[in-house]
Formats: sequence, structure tokens, C-alpha cells
Amino acid sequence: GRVGLKILSNLADRRLARAEVTLPFDRLATESMDGKEVAEGVASAYRFAYADPYRAATHNKGVMNGIDPVVIATGNDWRAIEAGAHAFAARSGTYRPLGRWVVKDGALHGSIELPMQVGIVGGTIKSHPTANAALGMLEVESASHLGEIIAAVGLAQNLGALRALATEGIQRGHMSMHARSVVARVLAGESEEVRQKVYAEVVRSRDVKEEKVLEVFEALKKQ
Repeated sequence: GRVGLKILSNLADRRLARAEVTLPFDRLATESMDGKEVAEGVASAYRFAYADPYRAATHNKGVMNGIDPVVIATGNDWRAIEAGAHAFAARSGTYRPLGRWVVKDGALHGSIELPMQVGIVGGTIKSHPTANAALGMLEVESASHLGEIIAAVGLAQNLGALRALATEGIQRGHMSMHARSVVARVLAGESEEVRQKVYAEVVRSRDVKEEKVLEVFEALKKQ
């Protein structure tokens, strides 16, 4: 017969990476919510994503927010990983969430499984100084080890997003991170104690601008 296509599939479902975590309730508590309430909120968000493909798409986008940067930093093909992950999420015929979260035995349990066709040799990986540096920092021992690290980062990023949804909300969480970044940039030469005081006031004002940071800083100096 005639060969039609000579290319490997990006749905590498024989090269799966897995990660899991168990978090006691007290590790999830916030100033306004106890840990059990947060855990149940995270698990509820997972169930919503499992039932609704539209929510699952955003759920998995959060997973890939963690995975893609590590894949890129280590010289691997993030587009192949993305394609394989989303195809794997739809393998049942319905698009499902990659990160799974349940509450049991007094803790929040999370797990993830997805295709992870990454490498640590070959192509440009060994000749690329940035990729080599990233692999060295991670102390990677094998391609499968790298895949497990990447899966764990994806699961952690997923938890961060769901925890924000279950507590303060994504928009407020993003504003908080943006405020911290602006304060750190504008007051790079100041002490951490000063930056924290300015950050708290800027967040309270909801006016996250460089001018506001300087205004608060000047007011702080006069106290």
C-alpha cells in the first residue's frame, strides 16, 4: 500500500505524566475563610468544570499557564504539549478538566494526568544555553522526570487559580499581583518593610499606578 503520512501524533497517550498532592485544610485557610470552606470551594469549581466544557476550557487554560513556561524554558515544543493535552482532555468524547480536586479524609486531594512528550537531549536543547540552565536548575534526571515536574507545576497553577476563584476572585487576585509588581519596580531600592507598607495602602486604595505608589511612599516618609 501507499504511505499517506509520515508524522508522529502529538496525542502521546503512551507517555503520560502524573502528579498529585494532599493539602490539609489548615494550609488553605485565608484571613476570611477557614481551610475546609476553601477546599470545598476548589472541589466545587472542579465539579463545575467536569460538568461544563466551557468552564473546563478555562480550567485547563489555567493548568497550561503553569505548564507552557516550563516547556518553553527547557527547549521543548509547547504547541505539541498544548495539542496533546487538549486532545487528551476530550478523549471521552466530552472535554473534561485535566486537574482533578476532591475533598476526603480531612484534606483536599489534587491530581493530574496528561501526555508529556518532552526531552532533555536532541534538537536545540543541549546547544541552547537557556534550556541547559533551566534543566540544571531543575536537576532533571530524565525526560520522564522533567514531565513529572511540568505536570506538578500545572497542578499547582490550577490550584492557585481555583483557590482565587473560591476566595477573593480572579480579578482581585490579579490586581493584587499587579500592585505588588508595580511597588517592587518603583521602590526597588527600598526595604521590604517599606514596600509592604506601600503595597498594603495601594491595594486598599485600588489605584494601582506608579504615581500612587510614589504618593503613598512620600506620605509614609513624613510620618
